[in-house]
Amino acid sequence: MINIYLSVNDELVQIKSPEKGAWINIINPSEEELEHAAAITGIFYDFLKYPLDDEERPRVEIEDNQLLIILNVPIIYQASVMYDTIPLGIIITNDYITTICLQNIDIVTDFAKGKVKGMATYKKTRFVFQLMQKASILYLKYLREINKKTDEIELKLHKSMRNQELISLLDLEKSLVYFSTSLRSNEKVMEKLLRTLKMYEEDHDLLEDVIIENKQAIEMADIYSNILSSTMSSFASIISNNLTIVMKFLAAITIVVSLPTMVASFFGMNVSLPFENTPHGFLIVLGISTALSGLSIWYLIKRNVF
Repeated sequence: MINIYLSVNDELVQIKSPEKGAWINIINPSEEELEHAAAITGIFYDFLKYPLDDEERPRVEIEDNQLLIILNVPIIYQASVMYDTIPLGIIITNDYITTICLQNIDIVTDFAKGKVKGMATYKKTRFVFQLMQKASILYLKYLREINKKTDEIELKLHKSMRNQELISLLDLEKSLVYFSTSLRSNEKVMEKLLRTLKMYEEDHDLLEDVIIENKQAIEMADIYSNILSSTMSSFASIISNNLTIVMKFLAAITIVVSLPTMVASFFGMNVSLPFENTPHGFLIVLGISTALSGLSIWYLIKRNVF
């Protein structure tokens, strides 16, 4: 899908064909749409293709007055607690700014709906930095959500040790790894732009603010990742300890139950045995079994098995 927007009198309007200063937004394009976009914008086909690889790493590439910026932006899978990142391509040419992504992401949608203050499609450099700022803010939002979900799952684990809660924690731990890696890669892109791109002082200050927010997100991701790793290790130890307790309990029960069985087996043999001619022989044997079981229970309690 290809949508074209242009800022007119501080308002964002959708237009049918590209004009100078326009923003071209491409979402999960077909091969024909890619070729059409390359034809109407003059953008290198490879520059349009790179961001559509979900394994593409953030970077900056310049060729023949075309600037390609690839960022990793956060997404969430609504069906689960899993968070991930996806490449967002930003291409600046003399006449246009183009964004391209595999999905219709919230960051770009906010721009398309005119929700971003001070946005203008013809201010291409500032537009890029505003996209970066939105991405950093969304990272911070999702990191807080991950921390909140971790606390909720931890409370559930205090009551039960179901596999579902542990799998959810594992998904969140993986999400933090993805976030941390992507944020560090984005930071390198931002710092390279700060060093190499010519910009107005106001845009320079905006990019510095974005870098600070990105660093804050990196620190939060590291802290939450360490906390979650410690939590996973703690619950693994608790589960292992609970299993040991259960095994000890079952072994103790086996000992207690086996003693009366041994006594009954002994007195059940077809040979002459003590108390066989005694009227109360059965009660005596029962008493011996009970006494042995009682002694074994007392010993096991003393050893803190029960």
